[in-house]
Amino acid sequence: MAEAAGVSLATVDRVLNTRPGVRKATIEKVRQAVESLNYQPDVFAAGLAKKSAYRLHFLIPNGPNAFMEDLTREAKAHAVSMSGARMQVHVEPIDAFDGHRVTGTLAILDKSVCDGVAVVAPAFPEVRAAIDRLQDRGVPVVTLVSDHPVSERQHFVGIDNMAAGRTAGRLLGRFLPKHPAKIGLIAGSLGLRDHADRFAGLREVIETEYPHLQLLKVREGRDDNERNEDLIRKLLAEHPDLAGVYNIGAGNRGAISALTESGRAKDIVFVGHELTPYTRQALQSEIMDAVIAQDPGHEIRSAIRILKALCDGVPIIDDQERIGIDIFLKDNLPTEA
Repeated sequence: MAEAAGVSLATVDRVLNTRPGVRKATIEKVRQAVESLNYQPDVFAAGLAKKSAYRLHFLIPNGPNAFMEDLTREAKAHAVSMSGARMQVHVEPIDAFDGHRVTGTLAILDKSVCDGVAVVAPAFPEVRAAIDRLQDRGVPVVTLVSDHPVSERQHFVGIDNMAAGRTAGRLLGRFLPKHPAKIGLIAGSLGLRDHADRFAGLREVIETEYPHLQLLKVREGRDDNERNEDLIRKLLAEHPDLAGVYNIGAGNRGAISALTESGRAKDIVFVGHELTPYTRQALQSEIMDAVIAQDPGHEIRSAIRILKALCDGVPIIDDQERIGIDIFLKDNLPTEA
């Protein structure tokens, strides 16, 4: 990196660790070298001498949600792999639809048991208050996947869900015919910030750019496969002219089952979220038309890096922690691991 920037190793060290005494032009040279080499600093090495261990708690929803299962699996894998780097990662299952229980879990945490918390935070006022109280007790909190921006949380780790919803609107608008048509909507709950933001983004695009498309009332299935299967069956029965479906949250397996059973799957444009074994198969069989996805591994790694940076009082590298939005069709599915 020093060679690429045309500076000394000592100068690179000062820039990467935000130490004074470096000219702006030199800082810019080092930053350009960082970008060109795709350098990712070891955020763990600097803190090893500062404390015996970093105790991080991840509060992740349980239940039959394939994406949250992936998120939990990634967190548990990092708990094992990072034990040698003095990282203790504990995963606590929560019910994201029960604000009082999430509040209770946050209430029992303090600096005696953890150094940082990442939580998939439902948008209930009691959860906001619990996050604020935990911050007041000296424990840094980041929200994960679903944000709570009015809280005192220090960072959000996840995609821009408004942009994800606008993306869904654009896909539906382009895939559906130019004449009037109906789109059925399913969410886990609009009480979840990520679901509410996706719906707002979708509505913005459809109403302004595809006004011939009618958005039906959002039906909430709590990300449950059986409930979503029942909701899709009812949508199909009540709207024989249904042209599109957007599943804002999880529970795709149930929606896929109902559409397959109906025999109308290939006549309906279906857009959903997260690449799982079920959505992958649905794309391959043309039951789903597009999947908007985020990388759970990146999100867990990012949350760990950010919490450690907050514990150490060092800057967060925003470009490294930006979570991208992926769009998968039948034609660009990644190779299965």
